[in-house]
Amino acid sequence: MGTYRELDLKRFCEDLLESVGMNQENATVAADSLVKANLEGVDSHGISRLPIYVKRFNDQRINVNPNVKMTEQTPSVLLVDGDNGLGHVVSYQAILKGAEMAKQSGITAIAIKNSNHFGTASYFCQLACEQSLACIGFTNSPPGIAPWGGKNAFFGTNPIAFGFPTGNDQPVIIDLSTSIVARGKIILAAKQGHSIPDGWAIDEDGLPTNDAEAALRGSVLPLGGAKGSALALAVEILTGILTGAAFGPYVKNIYDEAEAGNANVGHFFLLLDIEKFMHLSTFFDSLEQLLTEMKEVPKAPGTNEIRYPGERRKRDREQRQLIGIELSSSVEEELKGLAQEYHIAFPETLSLEKI
Repeated sequence: MGTYRELDLKRFCEDLLESVGMNQENATVAADSLVKANLEGVDSHGISRLPIYVKRFNDQRINVNPNVKMTEQTPSVLLVDGDNGLGHVVSYQAILKGAEMAKQSGITAIAIKNSNHFGTASYFCQLACEQSLACIGFTNSPPGIAPWGGKNAFFGTNPIAFGFPTGNDQPVIIDLSTSIVARGKIILAAKQGHSIPDGWAIDEDGLPTNDAEAALRGSVLPLGGAKGSALALAVEILTGILTGAAFGPYVKNIYDEAEAGNANVGHFFLLLDIEKFMHLSTFFDSLEQLLTEMKEVPKAPGTNEIRYPGERRKRDREQRQLIGIELSSSVEEELKGLAQEYHIAFPETLSLEKI
């Protein structure tokens, strides 16, 4: 287990991705998204994903440099074919184009098909917020949640994310899966040989389990029971049906060696230009009042602070920028193996005094 500097890990990610054929621009985007996830405490969606991405680039199950096709169906509808590219790269390009359109039309709906895992949905909400746009984002994923009352995984964990700019560097960012926990956390626990908490998952027989491997063969439980299952269905309709991507059990799992062909993951974003609704300063002032008054609500026993979504991410990011990003021994070993295989330097671990 070691601790690493943010910039060193970004450089390693970029070097590794370029070594497998990704162009510099795409490698920079993917590296930024992955390392930012680690900085913000979402290690399950960070550079621990690199080994599977590299494997799928090499066996041509993901296109390392996709020719992303974007069609402005109307001034406010953008259709995107990701050409089987990495979701980080496909969605980044789509958000940039969609932002241009939203600043003209006021709102843009972006429907993306033929993509792959895109990391954290929050990353794209943050991109939109940097341009003073509000963002709602969805993605489907390989089967991970059983429909309410079932025992076999059918829906993806199907995250829902919101981003609202605040006029400073701490936007409101809401990013949650429709499962009780992101499946990536169970993947990471299995990789590290850790058990998982009660209430996270069931095994393939539909029984509660603390075994991460058994959970991956079974199903993650939906958030809030039947309500989470209903939300997963809604996301599946938006991202799988409306986009023309795969849906439900037809979204392929890049971790499954027996799968063949494209994953065909679908994403769906809504971008809103706040200035088309009201003066930006009015929005910022009202949102600041809302958040301030929310945080001043009398606290329940044992609570020191009421935080709004996005504050924890910012604090984790600032702390890890200071003390470094800690990688587990299993992730560290995998990344060092890739560094050796592709003849690129792996960063040195850092002590607090060196950062």
